[in-house]
Amino acid sequence: MTNRRQFLALTAGLAAATVSAGSLPALAGSGARSGSFSGRSNHVTTGKTELSSNNVVLQSNFSLDGAPDPRVGLGKNGKYDPKTDLGALKKLKGKQSYKIGGIDTSKYNEVYIWCRKFNVPLGVAKLGN
Repeated sequence: MTNRRQFLALTAGLAAATVSAGSLPALAGSGARSGSFSGRSNHVTTGKTELSSNNVVLQSNFSLDGAPDPRVGLGKNGKYDPKTDLGALKKLKGKQSYKIGGIDTSKYNEVYIWCRKFNVPLGVAKLGN
């Protein structure tokens, strides 16, 4: 009886430690930063975004009122970097993801919705931690 209790206590303790240890590094080490969009150039852009080292995710509450040739990219301190163009906006509303390749995302602190046709920002999300 004692061996069974010890075994169950040990198993429960290991399970709790595994769940705790397994969860924390994923959250703490993900390096993802998030922010909320605000509109620019007389456009309404709202919702949240998340930037990690390998993608930009526009969350389900993302919305843009519309514009010609909207693109997704990155910038720093109020300046869009056209070298970070991740492609055309897939849809005006809802969750969508854009792969990042060959860009050091640590150098940027903003996600942009950019109008390539008129070379103006449509929305900017300043990223926090």
